Amino acid sequence: MPITPPELPQRIEAQRIYLRSYQAGDGPWFYIMSQRNRTHLARYEADNVVMTIASEQEAEVLVRELAAEWRTQNAFFMGAFDRETDEFVAQVYVGRANRDLPEFEIGFFVDKDHQGQGYVTEAVSAALGFVFDHLHAHRVRMQCDDTNQPSWRVAERCGMIREGHIRESKLNADDELTGTLHYGLLKREFEALPSLG
Repeated sequence: MPITPPELPQRIEAQRIYLRSYQAGDGPWFYIMSQRNRTHLARYEADNVVMTIASEQEAEVLVRELAAEWRTQNAFFMGAFDRETDEFVAQVYVGRANRDLPEFEIGFFVDKDHQGQGYVTEAVSAALGFVFDHLHAHRVRMQCDDTNQPSWRVAERCGMIREGHIRESKLNADDELTGTLHYGLLKREFEALPSLG
């Protein structure tokens, strides 16, 4: 007998922001956002889906694909929006890493006009609640370039544990040697964390 996927919330509330899946009709603003953030994302997010968009039509196709991924529960792309203005402030990605455990991976970026305001920490904290409470994860993992201090600081503020450091394993866009930091968080560790909001 097939297992019915759990019913997921359509909107995740946090103190200053809310997160939601992308949906049909998001293409126009998503395109503008992607163009505004291209330079900002180039160093650490060159492979991000946002970087592939060349037109408003492509953006609409992409957001519909991301919405379909959410419905099938294969991957969860969430926009984070200011609760007062509805402005896009960040994106959080949650993907399945190991269905049996279950384990998920998390990734994120901040909109260039909203850096340094704590929005990503708030968004990631809310997304972790979604992963542990609604997707019933045992563990969440995250990795980032070891020179990407804002990302690893977000991970640590959200209670993630640095589990490894692969040193000088790649060349970045400036031909500098960098490595990769690996973070993890177990459900029991998440449940013991003080609330961030």
